[in-house]
Amino acid sequence: MKEDHCLHAALLCLGVLCYSHGLTMEHLSRARPSLHGHHEKGKEGQVLHRSKRGWVWNQFFVIEEYTGPDPVLVGRLHSDIDSGDGNIKYILSGEGAGIIFVIDDKSGNIHATKTLDREERAQYTLTAQAVDRNTNRPLEPPSEFIVKVQDINDNPPEFLHENYHANVPERSNVGTSVIQVTASDADDPTYGNSAKLVYSILEGQPYFSVEAQTGIIRTALPNMDREAKEEYHVVIQAKDMGGHMGGLSGTTKVTITLTDVNDNPPKFPQSVYQMSVSEAAVPGEEVGRVKAKDPDIGENGLVAYSIIDGDGMDMFEITTDYETQEGVVKLKKTLDYESKKSYSLKVEAANVHIDPKFISNGPFKDTVTVKITVEDADEPPVFLKPSYIFEVQENAASGTVVGKVHAKDPDAANSALRYSIDRHTDLERYFVINAEDGNIKTIKALDREEMAWHNISVFAVEVHKQHQEAKVPVAIKVIDVNDNAPKFAAAYEAFVCENARSNQQFITISADDKDDSANGPRFIFSLPPEIIHNPNFTLRDNRDNTASVLVRREGFSRQKQDLYLLPIVISDGGVPPLSSTNTLTIRVCGCDGSGSLLSCNAEAYVLNAGLSTGALIAILACIVILLVIVVLFVTLKRQKKEPLIVFEEEDVRENIITYDDEGGGEEDTEAFDIATLQNPDGINGFMPRKDIKPEYQYLPRPGLRPAPNSVDVDDFINTRIQEADNDPTAPPYDSIQIYGYEGRGSVAGSLSSLESATTDSDLDYDYLQNWGPRFKKLADLYGSKDTFDDDS
Repeated sequence: MKEDHCLHAALLCLGVLCYSHGLTMEHLSRARPSLHGHHEKGKEGQVLHRSKRGWVWNQFFVIEEYTGPDPVLVGRLHSDIDSGDGNIKYILSGEGAGIIFVIDDKSGNIHATKTLDREERAQYTLTAQAVDRNTNRPLEPPSEFIVKVQDINDNPPEFLHENYHANVPERSNVGTSVIQVTASDADDPTYGNSAKLVYSILEGQPYFSVEAQTGIIRTALPNMDREAKEEYHVVIQAKDMGGHMGGLSGTTKVTITLTDVNDNPPKFPQSVYQMSVSEAAVPGEEVGRVKAKDPDIGENGLVAYSIIDGDGMDMFEITTDYETQEGVVKLKKTLDYESKKSYSLKVEAANVHIDPKFISNGPFKDTVTVKITVEDADEPPVFLKPSYIFEVQENAASGTVVGKVHAKDPDAANSALRYSIDRHTDLERYFVINAEDGNIKTIKALDREEMAWHNISVFAVEVHKQHQEAKVPVAIKVIDVNDNAPKFAAAYEAFVCENARSNQQFITISADDKDDSANGPRFIFSLPPEIIHNPNFTLRDNRDNTASVLVRREGFSRQKQDLYLLPIVISDGGVPPLSSTNTLTIRVCGCDGSGSLLSCNAEAYVLNAGLSTGALIAILACIVILLVIVVLFVTLKRQKKEPLIVFEEEDVRENIITYDDEGGGEEDTEAFDIATLQNPDGINGFMPRKDIKPEYQYLPRPGLRPAPNSVDVDDFINTRIQEADNDPTAPPYDSIQIYGYEGRGSVAGSLSSLESATTDSDLDYDYLQNWGPRFKKLADLYGSKDTFDDDS
């Protein structure tokens, strides 16, 4: 078996060499000894029998990217049973059979018809079989073989990225790893050196280097300073064939940025800063700025400022503006040019974050001197006090001095001042101030009860600079004087029962005083000396600023006297005390046995004693109900009355007549049937008219009705007039009035159209000429008719 394995290995090597020299598998099969009927003895003398095979092969090779004019001969299949007479047919099947690989079915030669690319497919598995050409009967079982595509160096190395970006801290040690770049080669790494890559640096020396086998980029120089150069561009090459000549290569660009470290302390660009500030500046106002430069960036360049020494430490402060990295000097207290004109500060700038690796580069701080000059400002006057409080008694005489205010000019010039009162705070003009010395006096008497405090404002203005002024509040308290006598706290009105008992209390009174408490309570209540022995009522001072009024006798009568007026004297506790007399009105009222008030009217006494308020309300309710019943009865009775004009249902006739033309007047009997207007209830005869509704039923009289076919309008109208005149049921307001008579003394006679049917139509109107200018138009129309007729 060992010799058999060695034989197979030798045949494989020989096949490769034969392919390289253009040999076919036919030569290989001939070179290989036939194994048919061969016996081989093993190590132990055992005889092994090998089975007979008609044809044997292992694998074929074809080089990729072949571009010759003819198809590439891959190899030849041949069976031992093939005698060369053409009766055996070779068949090829499997991957690429008939498309990429074709076989000559007679000779068994296999050709590749297309250019192969190993990077697309490295090998193909095919199946070969020998069959009888005439019957297609398999002569041998099918057998698989492999066609491998042999690699050539046709793919250059390619990097994963076209551009790389990397960061490395500045001042890093030599050999610090920056980034690893990786390239790949599509060629076969197991065959030759086509995929063996070597990295080299084309650009970026002497700052960086690259490892040839791994592609790791490292720093090559020490102490690279970001502040000197921050960004580097490096070009890395990857070359196959182990980097030897003839190999393919690819490149990539790597941008390397040095990151910052805190290796630079802050530094002021100058040793002294000069600043100035007005003495009028308010605390918190900015005076100036200082800045220490630090080339580091980010948190490594953060600087904090502080005042560490100087005579202005109490007057000024410094803060850090982290956006601009500046120290802002601000005023801490109010300045006075006249007291101190300049200050000096020692300001320190220090890094916030310090890297211990570079502590030897320190110290990471710097100091500078800041000199601040105070500028004189034209200041307004200043009052000696922020506010003033004065007192003055009420009712003091006009011109009484209340108090004095005083202000001064803080400037060195010490200008003269003038004082005035802001009249918006003293609209009633109670006070006046001396413009020279600031003394405030009253103009008129003050009343504490009207206004206990007066709050005014006083101005102080420089005489020569009117725009410079100061304002101070002045509060003036009006001291109380006992000038108001006490009075009743309310408008009291007392009630006493007729059956009141002796010494019975029926009201408690109190007093009120507008004066201050010192001049008001305590109050003393008493009766006037002239009525101190009043037989009806007495007064008791409760000594708590109240008093009780009591009944002195029993039995009061409203019939005799229903009203009493009791004068009461009230004195206050002021010095000197004041008093006033107030009148208490007392009414006598009727009460029940428990003392509950019933009525205080004197006339109510004449009613029956047993008649209560509920009984009175019941009587009034009954009267109202009776009135309502009467009103309803009268209303219903009126509604039941018969109408004054009675028409039976059959008397109502509604005829709609259409008039399509103007008609022929009274003589036109065709356009309208006059019979429809005839009253079927008309009667003949005459009955005198009555203007009241008769108690009997009116019966129409026969004989007055015209004939049904009568068309005499004159007779019809006369009949209706007679019926209306003789109808007693028609009220006067619904009667037909006849105006046929114009009255006595009328020269014109009757102008009624009712008699036009009986009068002559040819009238003489010449008399109209004598009626004057008002009838001139009628005279012109009718007076010349005869003349016209004569002319015709």
